[in-house]
Amino acid sequence: MAKKTSGRGQRDLRVKVKTARGRKLSSTRWLERQLNDPYVAAAKRDGYRGRAAFKIVELDDKFRFLVPGARVVDLGCAPGGWCQVAVRRVNALGEKSGKSVGTVLGIDLQEVEPIAGAELHVLDFLEEGADDKVKAWLGGQADVVMSDMAASSSGHKQTDHLRIIALCEAAADLAFDVLAPGGTFVAKVLAGGAEGDLQKLLKQRFEKVANVKPPASRSDSSEKFVVATGFRPGADEA
Repeated sequence: MAKKTSGRGQRDLRVKVKTARGRKLSSTRWLERQLNDPYVAAAKRDGYRGRAAFKIVELDDKFRFLVPGARVVDLGCAPGGWCQVAVRRVNALGEKSGKSVGTVLGIDLQEVEPIAGAELHVLDFLEEGADDKVKAWLGGQADVVMSDMAASSSGHKQTDHLRIIALCEAAADLAFDVLAPGGTFVAKVLAGGAEGDLQKLLKQRFEKVANVKPPASRSDSSEKFVVATGFRPGADEA
C-alpha cells in the first residue's frame, strides 16, 4: 500500500491499494474503498458489526421510531449491526435510567453471534405461522419492523430489483400481521421502476410513506429505504 503526496506538499491521506498477484481488479477496488470509507472506520470505533449500522442510525435520527420502550423486529438481521443500534436506542438493556425498556428481536435464516440486549432466532419469516412465532417471542405486537435484507445478486440489475421488491413486499406482509397501531415499517429497496405496487400498498396501510437514501448508503448504490409510519390495522388493502 502507498500513500500519495500532493504537489502542494500536503499528504493525501487516501489509501491506495496495489493489485496483488491473483487478486482481481474488482477486489482491489473493493478493498481500497473499504479502507477509505469513513463509515467502516466509524463502525470499528463504535463497536458495530458493519457500516450498515449507520443507515438505520441516520434513518432513526430523521424519523425517530427507535424510542425507549419500543418493541422491534429486525428481519434478516445478520450480521447484527441494526440490532446493535436498536438495543441502544430502545433501551433494551435498561441502561437509561428512568426510561422504558424496549425489546429487540432479530430474525435470520442463519445463526447470528449473540448480541447483548437482543433476542435472536433462526427463522424463515416466509414460512406459515412465522407471524405467530414473532408475536409469541415478543409477548405481543411490534412497534417497529425493519429490514436491510437483499436477495442474492444474480448480476442482472432488473432481476435483482424484482427480487428485492418481492422480498420487501413479503416483509411488509409480515409487518401487517405483527405491527401495533401507529407502528413503523422500514425496509431496503432498489430503485428500478417496479416498486409502484409496494408504494401503493404501504400508502393504504400507513399514514405517511417516505423514500430516503441515507448518507451512509453509498452513492454508487441504487438502494434506498422506504420508511412507513403510522400503521393503520384493518385499513383497506384493495
